Amino acid sequence: MLTLKCDDLTPVQLQNYLQYAIAPRPICLASTIDANGNINLSPFSFFNMFSTNPPICIFSPARRVRDNTTKHTLENVREVRECVINIVNYAMVQQTSLSSTEYGKEVNEFEKAGFTMETSHLVKPPRVAEAPVQLECVVNQIIPLGDQHGAGNLILAEIKLIHIKEEILDTDGKIDQRKIDLVARLGGNWYSRVTPESLFTVPKPLTTLGIGVNALPISVRQSKVLTGNDLGLLGNEEQLPNDDEISEMQWNANVKDIMDATMGDANNRERELHEFAKELIAYGKVSDALKVLLL
Repeated sequence: MLTLKCDDLTPVQLQNYLQYAIAPRPICLASTIDANGNINLSPFSFFNMFSTNPPICIFSPARRVRDNTTKHTLENVREVRECVINIVNYAMVQQTSLSSTEYGKEVNEFEKAGFTMETSHLVKPPRVAEAPVQLECVVNQIIPLGDQHGAGNLILAEIKLIHIKEEILDTDGKIDQRKIDLVARLGGNWYSRVTPESLFTVPKPLTTLGIGVNALPISVRQSKVLTGNDLGLLGNEEQLPNDDEISEMQWNANVKDIMDATMGDANNRERELHEFAKELIAYGKVSDALKVLLL
């Protein structure tokens, strides 16, 4: 394993390693305005949601690594403590990238990038009409993290108003993760796109108390067939099956075939049972898989 001491790296080297590793990162397309009415639009991937009550997003216009200068976004929110966080999807990613060009302070990136300005309801900066979600925010705090090249400036933005395009909603009026078509920032010029094919769900242990991987037999924990993800799902089960449930599983047609075909061959029997359990896990039948593994 490559081990690097941060103090031994230049800001450029450090930025490269971290931006490739800490990814994907959601993109905040922030619109701001200065005291003279100059509008700025710029994307930031140092961005996320940090609180629900109050609803707080944080993004960070870092000092430029090459020359330590600050960005117009930071200067603007110091003068007018408001912003709009426009969420970026695939349909607008190239225009979003164009808006990151370092135009002069008097240049409106909405116009350069070809975005449509839409008047906000509560704050002065306009919204990006093309964005699927637009968050009108007031800036509660600006926290500088340093004064050297690459140092961040945390902008704590409290969301006051949320605008959502109806075409990304499901029948219950909630955002459909498959419709919003989000993109995220990776390292260098790399981005990722959240498509229906790339989506998957993970059952959260919020209301249940999983038995944990350590409750599984050592033969299961050290399986050459099951992956860490498989073990995580098994460990999320609330309880081990009882003896009757395990015994009943031996009459499953697939299990019976495995037992008959591997009679006297313990190693192959274990491997084939583990492979069948892995198939069951893939189909969401985790409880049945656990019964097979405990035969």
